[in-house]
Amino acid sequence: MGQPRRRGYPYGHHHRCPRRIALPAAALALLFFAVSLLSVSLLSTPPLADPRTGLGTSSSRRFLRRYPANGSGGELDVSESGEAFIVQTHGMIERDDLWHSKHASNFYGCSNCSSKFLDSSVTTQPERYLIVVTSGGLNQQRTGIIDAVVAAHILNATLVVPKLDQTSFWKDSSNFSEIFDMDWFISFLAKDVKIIKEPPEKGGKAMKPYKMRVPRKCTPRCYLNRVLPALLKKHLSWWEVWLHTPTTQVIRMTKYDYRLSNKLDTELQKLRCRVNYHALKFTDSIQELGEKLIHRMRERSRYFIALHLRFEPDMLAFSGCYYGGGEKERRELAAIRRRWRTLHVRDPEKGRRQGRCPLTPEEVGLMLRALGYRSDVHIYVASGEIYGGEDTLAPLKALFPNFHTKETLTSQEELAPFLKFSSRMAAIDFIVCDESDAFVANNIGNMAKILAGRRRYFGHKRTIRPNAKQLYPLFMKRENMSWDAFSAQMRTMQKGYMGEPMEITPGRGEFHANPAACICEKTGGNTVVKSISRSNQELVNDTGTKKAVGRPPYPVYTDEEADGSDTEDDPENTARGEMIDVEPDDDSVVRQEDPELEEILSD
Repeated sequence: MGQPRRRGYPYGHHHRCPRRIALPAAALALLFFAVSLLSVSLLSTPPLADPRTGLGTSSSRRFLRRYPANGSGGELDVSESGEAFIVQTHGMIERDDLWHSKHASNFYGCSNCSSKFLDSSVTTQPERYLIVVTSGGLNQQRTGIIDAVVAAHILNATLVVPKLDQTSFWKDSSNFSEIFDMDWFISFLAKDVKIIKEPPEKGGKAMKPYKMRVPRKCTPRCYLNRVLPALLKKHLSWWEVWLHTPTTQVIRMTKYDYRLSNKLDTELQKLRCRVNYHALKFTDSIQELGEKLIHRMRERSRYFIALHLRFEPDMLAFSGCYYGGGEKERRELAAIRRRWRTLHVRDPEKGRRQGRCPLTPEEVGLMLRALGYRSDVHIYVASGEIYGGEDTLAPLKALFPNFHTKETLTSQEELAPFLKFSSRMAAIDFIVCDESDAFVANNIGNMAKILAGRRRYFGHKRTIRPNAKQLYPLFMKRENMSWDAFSAQMRTMQKGYMGEPMEITPGRGEFHANPAACICEKTGGNTVVKSISRSNQELVNDTGTKKAVGRPPYPVYTDEEADGSDTEDDPENTARGEMIDVEPDDDSVVRQEDPELEEILSD
């Protein structure tokens, strides 16, 4: 009988020959793998962040490698646990719609008043003066200045050029005329509101004003019921009564930011736009330097992106978010949080899921590349101190090597006159961001809102707001998908966040970000223009003639009429001119007992 065949080996004792051949082959494969792994580790750059030394990305194991360009721009590989995630650059064609909206030509800014809006020479009542003291940084102050003009119109009062807060967190000693062109401001608004440079005097001395504060989002009726009675209150001595001395009353409203309702009559909204987009011009010195930076960016590239990162330590500390920097990050940001006793501890993961955290610089870069912007695009970054410094910025610079700031584009001599003034430095960034071909806002602060609205008003220039809530899970799972799938999902999630006309429903959102009442749409073969605001009150025909179709704006109130005006149900603290805002503004995420924190976050 022959030898029994062993199970599993159909060819009997000949099974030993293949094993002798397999052993050296396996050894060679292992050797080759070890050499390859060693060469990759030598060529790759070190991790972007170490939890022991600084800020990390959403995963502390993730790192970025840059390979030789070979004349084609190279490619970026972000790897984690062996999963490849390659940012493609080969063969990419940048689309024109990344820089322009094809629908923008159908819309334009329209803030002229109707014939029902009375001239200031008719409305302004003698001996009524309003002084406003703004608060916060440059853009928070800007909102206060805009609303001060509207408040003066509602009260039929003369406005004194607003005072800028010089004691806030920003520690800027600049006055109005050192940031804005004061003469232009006064002359441009002359028919809307009477404005004077200095408070009225009595007996050679400035009159002592009555100080008060109105609640946030105070309506026109609120101003008539709260502020106007104080303007009309008579404080006369017996001899002034005997001499029939006219009453002059000065109201000084402090902490003036967001003290006017977001929703107003269309005529008042248009007045807001005239102040914001036309009357507020920066001084010549600020404007000239801003235009120099724009010119230098244009010399480098036909198009450029401006990015407001808002990744400063204070911003991250307030957000309560965690970015993978380990115990060092937790300890440093917790120390900043302790400066505000009323700031409660938040769930970092929940904040990211809800879209309340700024994107990291790396995530911003990945978003832009996924949308279609190529690596050779030039980027201007407007921001303060970045948490983590160069280590945090390294991924963004790897994705977009053409990286610029006002410090890199100017000489020390050019920037020296502005360095000690935070508002003037912010104004320079504002000018460059406003004129950029695409603006990216990484938060919802005042600068982002005002620039978004301004860019809508002046032609719907491309403005990108990261859809942080939807993007967070996409960033978390990106290592498990191809670049094509990642970019496709990115473009889908960012629809409605690219600054397109009508992507925000008229009447929704904060007015400065969506000034729908001041944007008109061309219809009917470009012969009729109509406002896109829901509260539209007028149509403009092709001859430029306006036809009012709504009720007139707030009337002129004489002293007698105001004394008998209707009252509204106000809280008990109306008498002191203050109340707690029971419905915070869209961007109000801090308590009013934390004014410094609010100022930090405002811009």
